[in-house]
Amino acid sequence: MSDPLPRTISRPMQFTNGCAIGISNRWSKGQYCVILTEVGLVGCGIYDCKTAAEFGQAIAIARGTPQKPLVEPEDLLQAKIVEATPQAKALGIEPGMTGREAVERMLAASK
Repeated sequence: MSDPLPRTISRPMQFTNGCAIGISNRWSKGQYCVILTEVGLVGCGIYDCKTAAEFGQAIAIARGTPQKPLVEPEDLLQAKIVEATPQAKALGIEPGMTGREAVERMLAASK
């Protein structure tokens, strides 16, 4: 019997300042999730801020734990931002705010 295929989902997410796309990818013993906006993304700890910053990208990162992993994009909403690229900070995103707050700032910046 072959292994099941990995799973990927993508769905629109409505916010006060607009709409974003929530994405979740899962595979055997792994997963990651992200909320994608027109100007950047709020993602889990799999994303590397240093590389993203070199490419001028606005990225805000929240990190889960083995006990409470970030699996679905909705998991990012209450998670605390722990790192952000300079481009995300220029949008007013700072460590300590929630993922929802970071998404709202990105959506406001795209108007």
